[in-house]
Amino acid sequence: MSAVVDVVAFLVTLVAVVAAAGHGGYLAMLSTAARKRPGGGPAAEFARTRMPVAGATLGVTLLALLLSSGGTGMDIVAILLGGGGGLASVQALQSSRTRFRNGEY
Repeated sequence: MSAVVDVVAFLVTLVAVVAAAGHGGYLAMLSTAARKRPGGGPAAEFARTRMPVAGATLGVTLLALLLSSGGTGMDIVAILLGGGGGLASVQALQSSRTRFRNGEY
């Protein structure tokens, strides 16, 4: 039973780290493209203001990934942290994309 919890914890936290890294990568690409364009200052500033959220969710999910190497109790904590961080990251990514596409920057 412990092995199953270990595998589930690892998979949940790994997916969460990928989601958080994807959000950070999206903001980095957005910022880089905006800086290269004339008049892209507001879009670059928008991406810069969203970076702390991406950094925080990436930090939480990386912590969860580290915790998933512990015992069963730590695996459960890692699943909760990783799942929460991953969901928050996906929601923040969707929010960033929607606000940028609607010109709310």
